[in-house]
Amino acid sequence: MTIFVTGGAGFIGSNFLHQAVNLFSEKIVCVDNLSYASDYENIKNLPIEFCNLNIVDEYHGDYIFQKYKPKTIFHFAAETHVDNSIKDCSKFISTNINGTTNLLRLSVKYDVEMFHHISTDEVYGALELDEPAFTENSPYNPQNPYAASKAASDHFVMSYHNTYGLPVMITNCSNNYGPRQHREKLIPKTINNILEGKKIPIYSQGENIRDWIYVEDHCAGILGISYAGDVGQKYNIGGECEMTNLELVKMIIKLMNASEDLIEFVDDRPGHDLRYAIDNAKIYKTISFQPEFNIEDGLKKTIDWYEKNRD
Repeated sequence: MTIFVTGGAGFIGSNFLHQAVNLFSEKIVCVDNLSYASDYENIKNLPIEFCNLNIVDEYHGDYIFQKYKPKTIFHFAAETHVDNSIKDCSKFISTNINGTTNLLRLSVKYDVEMFHHISTDEVYGALELDEPAFTENSPYNPQNPYAASKAASDHFVMSYHNTYGLPVMITNCSNNYGPRQHREKLIPKTINNILEGKKIPIYSQGENIRDWIYVEDHCAGILGISYAGDVGQKYNIGGECEMTNLELVKMIIKLMNASEDLIEFVDDRPGHDLRYAIDNAKIYKTISFQPEFNIEDGLKKTIDWYEKNRD
């Protein structure tokens, strides 16, 4: 049996592979087109096969499905940076929607036994400060092109389950942080800017709230639910750690013994969601999932990795 991990050279996908190789006896194939946000160095020493493929490519996609005949797919591959989607959403439509539907079509054709789609809490939209956290039954209300493209991919995944009987699961996760994340994202940008003595840009006054989860906890949740979850179900995976962006940046500054004078408030981006929060009740009931890393310990591990991997 073969397992496909799409986007496996990227941030979350590579961290997932570092855990998965110790748990699966099956052949694992990383499917990645090595875009700007992924790096073969993330996985080069792992006992897996690598296939350089853009998931939008129908012809070569058919070839690798025919060659490997995967039975399980963990689908991480996606364009994810909100700012980029606001500037130009075409790649997000191509990868997140067209790429996902191409994989779904091939999965039906080649009798894939489980298609596990990794998604985001951003599909639910924004919460007010006093609103309860998102559950699996929260209505979709995406506020930016990235979130809209992921919401569409979620709907296509479930439609292939309902229409063609494809066995699927969807996990929607809160904001990840940890090693191997591209430096365009808030936490690695903050760490690297401190290392380089540069200003740390924060939108508006930094009052936007996010629920943060260390990437290893997210991957553990995915692996756990892949064994014990039910076909056709959605599971939210949250870090149980809500913080404002300003609080987060100040914590990183303190851990790195830097100065808050590096903080620079900049104009807010369009459609900036005020707050995200995830309710872990369903996944806790299913696999007793709870995040292992608190935010301070997770940040220390993250800072240490970036200090050792500045190139």
